[in-house]
Amino acid sequence: MTIYDRHDRAGGLLTYGIPGFKLEKDVVMRRVALLERAGVDFKLNCNVGEDISFADIRRDHDAVLIATGVYKTRDLQGPGSGASGIVNALDYLTCSNRTDFGDTVAEFESGELNAKGKKVVVIGGGDTAMDCVRTAIRQGATSVKCLYRRDRANMPGSQRETQNAEEEGVKFVWLAAPKGFAGDPVTGVMVQKNRLGAPDASGRRSPEVIEGADYVEEADLVIKALGFEPEALPTLWNEPDLPVTRWGTVKAAFETHKTDLDGVWAVGDIVRGASLVVWAIRDGREAGANILVTLSERAAVAAE
Repeated sequence: MTIYDRHDRAGGLLTYGIPGFKLEKDVVMRRVALLERAGVDFKLNCNVGEDISFADIRRDHDAVLIATGVYKTRDLQGPGSGASGIVNALDYLTCSNRTDFGDTVAEFESGELNAKGKKVVVIGGGDTAMDCVRTAIRQGATSVKCLYRRDRANMPGSQRETQNAEEEGVKFVWLAAPKGFAGDPVTGVMVQKNRLGAPDASGRRSPEVIEGADYVEEADLVIKALGFEPEALPTLWNEPDLPVTRWGTVKAAFETHKTDLDGVWAVGDIVRGASLVVWAIRDGREAGANILVTLSERAAVAAE
């Protein structure tokens, strides 16, 4: 069995996306070591589509499981959005985790991805936003505020995570959305205040702008935690026959997780959209069982 990983350590989101205070990294590394001892071959620093083609992977293996997750960051537009000091959540969390591993990371050393001594504003209301605000507190930020365009009852993230963040000193600014940024390097977020209107398609009440209620929230570091979308795998991997939905997620059967591409299965966020690790684990186990059945059936036919 071979695992192709774009990073220098295996584990994906468990290694570089989730902070160590939520998931201790020695637990993840111990599991990786167990897999290596069991015979799994990890190809690290390997970007599929660049360092190796998807076609070559299919040629060299009897079964292929796509478990890439979703890493394309949703972005913000508006005046000043390109200023220095405005960073993506995953870049920030990866840098923090690499530092915790003992790596020397230039962006951390320079302060670009380091919250120490800064006024930090995190934009978003999901679990990734909570990871960012709690990491910033631990790095020694002078203040950490989280802007979310709805109220507490309508935020997508865990209420427990929100409570933990508040207990650690994070301030939440509800019904607030960015409309632009001041300064370069950034000195503040131009905020428009909202009120809640009728529910949208998700069932949550939609934010409506309150005219004339804009203000500037001071910030030395702004972290965008707006969620993630699938990368365009058919294009990145030069595999136009890989079936995807209109959202870019890979199409796979519900229980077997098999795609319409021969010998290819897919699991986790790249099928579900951004979701929970436990669902990805369940998907992987179901897919693994189906792969074993499929390969056994093929072997039996070949032996006849």
